[in-house]
Amino acid sequence: MSELEALWLGIVQGLTEFLPVSSSGHLVVFETLFGSEGQGGLVFEIGVHVATLGAVVLFYRKRIFELASGGLKGEAPAWRYIGKLVVGTLPAGLVGVGFKHDIEQIFAAPWVTGVCLLATGCIVWSTRRRLDTATGEEPTFAAALVIGCAQAVALLPGISRSGSTVAAALALGVAPAAAAEFSFLLGVVAISGAAVLMLPDISAASPEVVRGVLVGGASALVSGLAALWIFVRMLRSHTFHLFAYYAWAVGAVFLLFVWLR
Repeated sequence: MSELEALWLGIVQGLTEFLPVSSSGHLVVFETLFGSEGQGGLVFEIGVHVATLGAVVLFYRKRIFELASGGLKGEAPAWRYIGKLVVGTLPAGLVGVGFKHDIEQIFAAPWVTGVCLLATGCIVWSTRRRLDTATGEEPTFAAALVIGCAQAVALLPGISRSGSTVAAALALGVAPAAAAEFSFLLGVVAISGAAVLMLPDISAASPEVVRGVLVGGASALVSGLAALWIFVRMLRSHTFHLFAYYAWAVGAVFLLFVWLR
C-alpha cells in the first residue's frame, strides 16, 4: 500500500466512520479496487479507527469529562452509565477475541462485504419510523446489551457500526441524540480494546505498513471531524435513513465488480 493509497483510505475511513454506511466496508471496497488486499489489512483498519477516536473525544469531551469526574466522585448516575457502556462492550469483545482469525478471513472475501453493505441499507432504512417516536434519555442495561450485540455484528466488514447500534437503540426507544451519544462512546471503548488486542500485530508490521497507518490515521482524524459535523446535521433533520440508498447502491455495484473481475 502506497502512502497516497493510505491517505485516500484514511479519508474514506474518517468520512464513513460516523455515517451509517460502514467504514470497514468502504476500506475493503477501496483496497479491492486498488488491488492492495492483505497489505496491512486489519492492522491498517484498526489503526485508522483509532485515529477517528480523537474526533469522538473532542466532540463529546464535555460528556466524557462529566462521566470521568462523576465516576471519581462516586456519583451513581455516572457509574450507572459507565456500567452500561461496559455491558454494551462485552459482546463485541467476546466475539473479537474468540473469532479474531475468522474475522480476518472474512475481510479477505470481498463478496461478503458487498452482501453486508446491502444488509446495512436495510438496517438504516428501518430507522425511518423511530426518529420521531423514540424519546428515552439513555438505554437500560438490557438495552445496552442488545446494542452491544448489534455492535458485535458490525465486526463484519460492510455492517455499519454506527448504523446498527443507533438503529438498535432507536428500536428500543432511545432518543436519536442519546442513541448517537451512547453509540459513539461505546465505540471508544470497543475500538480502544481492539487496538490493545492488535498491538502484537502492529509491532510485527513492516515499516511500510506502519507508515501507511500513520498517514491514513492523520487523514482519518481530519475527515472524521468533518463527518461528525455532518452526522449531527443529519440527526437534527431526521434524514438518517436516507443513507440506505447509498449503502444499497455501493453494495450492489461492488458485488457486480467482484463477480465480473
